[in-house]
Amino acid sequence: MNHDHAYDRPIPIAEGIYWVGFYEERTNLHCNPYLIIEKDQAVLIDGGSRPDFAVVMMKILQAGVDPKQIMVLIYQHYDPDLCGSMPNIIDLCENADLRVISDSENNVFINYYIEKEKHHLIKSIDEYESSFAFQGRILQFFKTPYSHSAGSFVTYDPKTKTLFSGDLFGSFSQRWDLFAQMDEACFTCKDYNHCASGKTFCPLPDILSFHQKIMPSGKSLRYAMQVIKELDIQVIAPQHGSVFKNSREISFLIHKLEVLEEVGIDAFL
Repeated sequence: MNHDHAYDRPIPIAEGIYWVGFYEERTNLHCNPYLIIEKDQAVLIDGGSRPDFAVVMMKILQAGVDPKQIMVLIYQHYDPDLCGSMPNIIDLCENADLRVISDSENNVFINYYIEKEKHHLIKSIDEYESSFAFQGRILQFFKTPYSHSAGSFVTYDPKTKTLFSGDLFGSFSQRWDLFAQMDEACFTCKDYNHCASGKTFCPLPDILSFHQKIMPSGKSLRYAMQVIKELDIQVIAPQHGSVFKNSREISFLIHKLEVLEEVGIDAFL
């Protein structure tokens, strides 16, 4: 754990954007909800699991946001590690204008997280013509189907050039810091088990292995990278793993994932 960061508090990752997740020392799956604040309104992305609800909501309050100020909950796929706390958050927000935004493919399953009388809250990104604006800040949605679910998409904040990437760029890792950083040697390394810089831990094998296990195929992963590499990205904020804030590292990761082999079913063919 990096003691430069107090993981019991919300941590800024870009202007108006805060990590409000839970540092779990007993597991290698770290989930990362993100809060975007613009003036007196807020958006919560991939809000977290039901067991993490109390921690996430405490950090939202610590960031100075009343739950009633949350206008939108964005869910980039439908897994319980990011959707499980949805009914708790909706109940606490007490906001008649609150909306739950996801892809229509995801909404088939997201419906099951909340009572039927609240299904009107759930909207598709297509209804917003693939972008959402609040207080002058625009969030753009880009579909990345089958990375890893049929309705997966990523969310881009042009103001800070931050990409909320869902499972993409994520990892399983017990050696976790919120912010990842590579050395110069990482860009030319051929053997991640023997670090040229003498480090005892390298994040790259965990990232690559995660995508081989979680993504259904190399074709879907390559498609997602083709979509993402067209964007001007300065920060990648994944739902699992660590945040990257170096444009060279981001370009390097995009390339590594674009050419990654033995992804999902491909490993058996």
